[in-house]
Parts: sequence; structure tokens; C-alpha cells
Amino acid sequence: MKPHQIEGFNFLLSNLVSDNPGGCIMAHAPGSGKTFMIISFLQSFMAKYPAARPLVVLPRGILPIWKKEFLRWQVENIPLYDFYSVKADSRSQHLEVLKEWVKERSILFLGYKQFSSIVCDTDDGNIAVACQNYLLKIPTILILDEGHTPRNQDTDVLTSLERVETPRKVVLSGTLYQNHVREVFNILNLVRPKFLKMETSKAIRRRILSRAEISSRRNLMKDGFYELIEHTLIKDENHTRKVTVIQDLREMTRKVLHYYKGDNLDELPGLVDFSVFLRLSPRQKAEVKELKTLNRKFTISAQGSAIYLHPNLKALAKNSGVKERVDEEKIDVMLEKLNVKEGAKLNFYLNLLQLCESGGEKLLVFSQYLLPLKFLERITAKVKGYSVGKEMFMITGDSDAETRESSMEKFNVSSEARVFFGSIKACGEGISLVGASRIIILDVHLNPSVTRQAIGRAFRPGQVRKVYTYRLIASGSPEEEDHTTCFKKESIAKMWFEWDEFNGLQNFDMETVNVNECGDIFLETSRLNEDVVALFKR
Repeated sequence: MKPHQIEGFNFLLSNLVSDNPGGCIMAHAPGSGKTFMIISFLQSFMAKYPAARPLVVLPRGILPIWKKEFLRWQVENIPLYDFYSVKADSRSQHLEVLKEWVKERSILFLGYKQFSSIVCDTDDGNIAVACQNYLLKIPTILILDEGHTPRNQDTDVLTSLERVETPRKVVLSGTLYQNHVREVFNILNLVRPKFLKMETSKAIRRRILSRAEISSRRNLMKDGFYELIEHTLIKDENHTRKVTVIQDLREMTRKVLHYYKGDNLDELPGLVDFSVFLRLSPRQKAEVKELKTLNRKFTISAQGSAIYLHPNLKALAKNSGVKERVDEEKIDVMLEKLNVKEGAKLNFYLNLLQLCESGGEKLLVFSQYLLPLKFLERITAKVKGYSVGKEMFMITGDSDAETRESSMEKFNVSSEARVFFGSIKACGEGISLVGASRIIILDVHLNPSVTRQAIGRAFRPGQVRKVYTYRLIASGSPEEEDHTTCFKKESIAKMWFEWDEFNGLQNFDMETVNVNECGDIFLETSRLNEDVVALFKR
């Protein structure tokens, strides 16, 4: 175990193995070995409490990774149960698996959706009620991987997890802060019910409210405490007040929240994280004018993502709809008469891909939409002659566990592999793509932690090269505002968890960089930077 894992192990011990046990949050950076640490702890916990029945709730897609890690690190053979490997689909089949788990010293794994659907089931039949009772009353310890998942109040996922009776609830998250301060406190309430009403919390809450800017206090709404923290950290120009709020938050949560920013990643060759603002072509600029007249945020984002790549994609983006049906034949027809130069992001991608090929590096491309990824896959096949499964790979939300695993392994190992296209959500958890050292983030995801998770697929233990990330922003488009919003969200997390008096707060600003002196030999080429109008380094 590394020092931060030993410290984390002892933190778990102090919260969970005591006369008055309570839950806690392990907010350790992606790639810092949370799974190994909790597997080690669970084995020790089960040795001390042989009758214990742990329940691990997690995104279903990463279950195979957990099982693989358990087999790798287990000291003794502990049976691992789940519904999926035995194809238990009905409530009666679920009940049989639950009975086996209760009868035998073992661990149960469930996906978040599966868990909440059972606990929130309105069927009052004997079998459904028995399943609910097992899940709510039997677990001795509840582990929540990617534990920021149940962060939204009044959702089935959060309310069902709150009903689990054990006080031993552990949240594991590499990206605890997602969108708002309120969400972090929802998770604190999950592991420590009525967290803000505990005596120590109440005193600190009063202190934060009393220190806040008077004009901010006047505007407090029902959830004003959380809004006030966000306002102070983002907008308050009083440096001293900012610092005292940060210190108060840390004091309030220090016995419940263990944070590790990932100093082990300092041992890697490094990460350079650029925001690249690209000049749009005249056709793209004309489309952006029309885009700005739309009302729905999702429509602007989805259509914009396609248009900023290439304006010819507008018609397909309009027709792809919510279910994102992509007509590959129409893409192929479009490619016959395509002017690459009319698409700023497409031009950047093709030039970077060529530089990667010449330099012997591999490229990751992430988007939150399927159409841009499919378009890039088809044009890459046409322009470069690449084929899927050899030089190109793709993972989307529809990819099964076997496809994910084989694509990941081939891409990392094969010398022929060149580019990996990934749905940013589907590739955000439990995936290692350390074969790549260049990353394109095609569009702005409004939850910045999703983007951090994606970058963490390549920038993690096992990486042997410096990693360069290019967050592509369409200059003069609605993406600019989204990018600013996301950066503010990220700065709250950094101030809350990473600020110290030696570095001050200025380190959380973006640095403006001269593209010709940015330290990236690829980006300094005229071929790649011809459309760059501004460059920032995070």
C-alpha cells in the first residue's frame, strides 16, 4: 500500500470500526487506487466480523473490473454475488441470489438502477417485499463506488440508499464535486444523516453565515447556505472571507471526508491541459447565428457539437433526435463532396491525427454525442484507410462489457492502433487507455467532472508519456459561455479541497499561452495552430 492508501485505510477504520460507527467519504483522485484500498479494507473487516454481509452498489458497467480486482488481490476466497452473471431477471430470481448471499459469508454487487428499482418497487407481494427487506436490513456495510452518482435530492437512487439501515456507508469518488455545493452535502447527509444538524456542523454553519457578505445574506433563498458558499468562492472579492469559508468547510467535514488529490500522479511524466479556441469557418459562423436563436439548451449543445465539427452535419444533427440514431450511409454520401477546411474542429482533428501517426503516438477523442464520433470514424476510414478493430476503436453507451474490455486491451497493446473514439460518459469510469498520450475533448460537457474522468483514462498509473489534452472550443459560439461556467465549477472544487496558504488562490486561474511558445511541439506547428485564436493552460 502507498502512504495515501494507508492513511485512507486508517480513516475507514476510525469511522467504521468503533463503538459508534458512522459513514464516510473517500474522495481520492481517479487512478489513485481506491478499489485496491477498499478491497483490502473489506477483507480485514470481514476477518474481524465473520457474520458481515457487505453490499457494493456501483455503475453496472464497472462490475467486471471490480471482480477482476477482487480475484487479483483477495487473501482468501470470498464468494462474490450479483444478478447479472447468473441472469437473474425476475424478483423471484433476485430473491434466490439474495438468500445465497445471506446464507454464505460473501459480498453482493448491484448496479445503482437495479438497487433503486427493487427498493422503490410498489409491488407489495411477498417476494418483492422480501427482496426489499434483504437489501435494507441485511448489509453490515454499504460501499458506493462512483459515489457521486446519488447526489441529486428527491431521486429514487438517493432516497433508496438513505433507507439502508446500516450506519456504515462508504462513498468512493474521484470527482466528488460535480455541479453544485448542495450535491456534496446531499452525499454527506447520505453517509451521516442530518449532517448539518449535528452539533459541530451547526456551529460552523452559523459561523459561515455570519461571515458572508451582507448583500449576499439578504438574498438568501431556502437553499441559501449552499448558494452563499458558491457565491463566496466564485464572486466574493474579499480574499480573507474566501479563505475563512474554505477553512470552515474543511473543519466541518474533516472527520467524515478524506480527500486525496492524486500526488501519486506526480510520478507520471506529466499532464498538459489546454483549452483551444478555434476560429470557425464563414459557413460555421452563419450557422452559429441561427443556433443562438434557439431556446433549448440541449438542442443548442447537440446541434452545435455537430456544426462546430463540420457545418454539413447540421441536417443529420437535427434528425438524430434524443435517441441519437446515426445514419452511416448518409455520412458516407456526405463525405464524397466534403470540404474539410469548412470544419474547424474536423481540420484540427485530422491534422493532429497525422502528427500522432508521424510521431508514433495514439489519440483519444471524446464527445458526449454519438453523431460526431461516428462521423469522425467514417471520415478517418475514408481518408486514412483505417479499419475498426485494427487502427480504430470505439466505445459508446451501447458497448457491452466484452467489447469494452477487448477494445481497451487491443488499443493499449497493439502497435497498429491509432485512434480511440469514446462516448465521454461511457468511458468515464473503470476504463484504462494509457496507450494514448493525446486527447481531444470535442465538446463542452456542463459537468466538468465528467471531462476530468475522461482525461483520467489516459493520465493514470501505467502511462509512460506526457499526456496532452485539447479541449476544443468554437470561438464566438455558445460553447464559450459553457466553458466559462464549467471552469467556475471546477474552481470551487479546487478551492474547497486543494487550496493552501502557500499557493494562494491565483493558481486556480487559467493561464493565457502564446500558441507558438506553448511547449507542445505539435501545437507549435502551423499545420495544427492555423485556426487557433486563443490558447489557455489549466
